[in-house]
Amino acid sequence: MAQSGQRKCLNCAQFFDVNRRSGERHRYCCAAQCRRASKSASQAIWLAQSQNTQYFCGPVHVARVQAWRASHPGYSKGRRRTPCALQDSLFAQVPDLVEEYGNRAEAPAAPESVALQDSIGALPPALAGLIAHLFGLTLQDSMATTIRRLVRGEWSLVTMAWNIKRLHVLREA
Repeated sequence: MAQSGQRKCLNCAQFFDVNRRSGERHRYCCAAQCRRASKSASQAIWLAQSQNTQYFCGPVHVARVQAWRASHPGYSKGRRRTPCALQDSLFAQVPDLVEEYGNRAEAPAAPESVALQDSIGALPPALAGLIAHLFGLTLQDSMATTIRRLVRGEWSLVTMAWNIKRLHVLREA
């Protein structure tokens, strides 16, 4: 039994909620098979009208289609174009060790090349915010370097920064 605001689909005979904007025109449910049936039915009704039987026929339309095909050769060959990516490929970014150390002889071996976004994205946002707040960092490059140091085991640096921050807050109060 249909409830208020429901109608029986003309294709599958299931009850569905009518879209209030469509009103009386809404006669098919949203299932894929029913949408196809709705489209074929509406096309059949459109083609049955006398003014639409010869809609795309005639020499004017033939010339238009021939001109378009001449200007687009190979369009109907069935070639599939590869979709272009929305974002360029991400290449691993290794920090420049010369910036951190005076010369390369003092610099340790380069860390595993992990993209900066991958190392930061793995952190929960609260932890990333805490690290950025403690060290006063705003750039991803600085965050990634600090995170790599923390991962290597430099926890004393974290505790020292935390204590300095607490002392600073206590002095202001």
